[in-house]
Amino acid sequence: MEKLTGLKKLKTAVFISGTGSNFKNLIKFSKIKKTPISINLVISSFNKAKGLKYADQFNIKKRIFNFQNTKNDEKKILILLKKEKIYLICLAGFMKILSKDFIKKFNGKIINIHPSLLPKYKGLNTHHKTITNKDKFTGCSVHYVTEKLDSGKIIMQKKIKVAAKDNPESLAKKVLKHEHKLYPAAIMKIFS
Repeated sequence: MEKLTGLKKLKTAVFISGTGSNFKNLIKFSKIKKTPISINLVISSFNKAKGLKYADQFNIKKRIFNFQNTKNDEKKILILLKKEKIYLICLAGFMKILSKDFIKKFNGKIINIHPSLLPKYKGLNTHHKTITNKDKFTGCSVHYVTEKLDSGKIIMQKKIKVAAKDNPESLAKKVLKHEHKLYPAAIMKIFS
């Protein structure tokens, strides 16, 4: 990724599917003076995603694509990204898998946050797997998005101790708090 020059912030799109807590957190981060990004667009795969309210709240352009026809929707998204001059895509709880073609076209400029210490527990139900396997530690990872699910180069990780009393729900809450710190830190690392 390129080094930032001057005060020009990189136009960023956030892709969401749910509550949008990482989206909200990235918006707050984008408002800080020294941040390298501005959030100009949110794309949701679900029209009732709670996170869309933050787009309204912070006056960010939003678009919804249901991915019934992935190829078609991805084509429309790429046109929109180009039109909006988007440089970076941040996936934040986006529950759709982007195609190889889409990833290739936006190569090296898509990052994701994942609630495990990758390469451990790719995909869904990470907290359940952590508890079931009686892991002592879990965490979260920010990584580049590649064609292989949750397999891109890791930018940053945060290791978190699993308490004896933790269950998947309590663990999810605990990890999410760390995700909110890790995502901005990883973005700063990329562009510093």
